[in-house]
Amino acid sequence: MALETVQYAPSDFDFAVGDWRVKHRRLKDRLVGSDHWTEFDGSMSTQKILGGYGNVEDNLLRLPEGEYRAVAVRSFDPQTHQWSIWWLDGRFPGKMDIPVVGQFNEQIGTFYAEDVLNGTPIRVRFIWWTRDPQNPRWEQAFSEDGGATWETNWTMEFSRA
Repeated sequence: MALETVQYAPSDFDFAVGDWRVKHRRLKDRLVGSDHWTEFDGSMSTQKILGGYGNVEDNLLRLPEGEYRAVAVRSFDPQTHQWSIWWLDGRFPGKMDIPVVGQFNEQIGTFYAEDVLNGTPIRVRFIWWTRDPQNPRWEQAFSEDGGATWETNWTMEFSRA
């Protein structure tokens, strides 16, 4: 039984609801000048929660070295009009990543977080392109210089399952 969505719930992530095939492209090593990319398939299924003020995304990632599951949890703050997105990797079930926070503007969602990679402070950026809701695209990038330059290290292209 699905609970109903609240009348004025945000619609930014409505494109993601349902089942998807995913084409992943991930940089093997990050922030070391690598240009070796790994490509693999996956699946994603997203449903609304919190009356539409959130959603949960269940993922199956089929890396060459083996499959794993992961979850993205998103929630919307109606006071700031921003989304927070957390990632939980099934291989590390006791550690949820710090959230990236941001919003959509003209069907492009941009989200940021401050984090640490291998002892180095970094800035994290997620971008969602949703102008074509049947084929959205996601990208992750890291910056070691406070956002002056970015290294894209993971992309996902989606098609309806």
